[in-house]
Amino acid sequence: MKYFVASDEDRRLDPETRRALRGSFVTLSDGVTHYELTGPETGELAVLVGGLTIPLSYWDGLATRLHARGLRTLAYSAYGRGYSDRIRGRYDEALFVRQLAELTTALDLTSPRHVVGTSMGALVAMAYANLSPETVTTLAVAGPAGLTRRPLPQLLLRNDVVGGFIARRFGRGLLEDHLGHNVRDPGRAAELVAMVQDAYRYEGSLHAFFRTLQDFPLYERQDLFRSTARLGIPVLLVWGDDDQVTPIPHLDTVCELLRPRQTHVITECGHMAPFERPDDVGDLVASFTVPHPDRLEP
Repeated sequence: MKYFVASDEDRRLDPETRRALRGSFVTLSDGVTHYELTGPETGELAVLVGGLTIPLSYWDGLATRLHARGLRTLAYSAYGRGYSDRIRGRYDEALFVRQLAELTTALDLTSPRHVVGTSMGALVAMAYANLSPETVTTLAVAGPAGLTRRPLPQLLLRNDVVGGFIARRFGRGLLEDHLGHNVRDPGRAAELVAMVQDAYRYEGSLHAFFRTLQDFPLYERQDLFRSTARLGIPVLLVWGDDDQVTPIPHLDTVCELLRPRQTHVITECGHMAPFERPDDVGDLVASFTVPHPDRLEP
């Protein structure tokens, strides 16, 4: 799919526009990454890995709760999301894992560390753990993607011409429809849409979204779950009982493949449990980060 700028993308990310934005920025091998490293300086570090559409502000509520429990947090926006660069290459798994690895190296962060991933970010977090298991103390995944087959409409995106036409003509509506299924509470859903749409006013945002759907292996990732289980890293699994994106019936399959040490279903909660129920999820994550003397060696 060729790079394109949507008609309503009326802003450009550059040093001048970034000066007015919160957080910090660092240049990595593929581009500029927007991040926030906050919380108690002496606390153990939790790295927060976002999903398909979300900026780092998605994690604000969870980060606040983790800070109150003594943890430091690193939140960042993946390439094409939030205020990180929109690149013109492939938005595949290697890109997002490389971004995470380079960011933690560039900031000279002490390892091992706790890694938290949601939805597509859970796949990135697991792939990162498989690449560098010695740097991960615990792994928490919320509503993980990766167990369904690719829907028939998304098969059309594999064709560059057809995919490009769909993205340009119907992209904004498809994005908004996707966001509408993420959060159970209407008030929080409106907050999510406003958060995401602000970042999607920057050039190349819709292109990044659709290139990710085209390039990233979001489906049938059973082997990744199995290989992560073999690492011996303690895993916490969290799921919303009303998840409409990665439906709760997949819970048993994930438990069988990933073999989490703890599994928690959040009641009256949709797909984005860390955003919808940050205190509940934060308490679960903080409690899970206590030492695990029974950790298995890879």
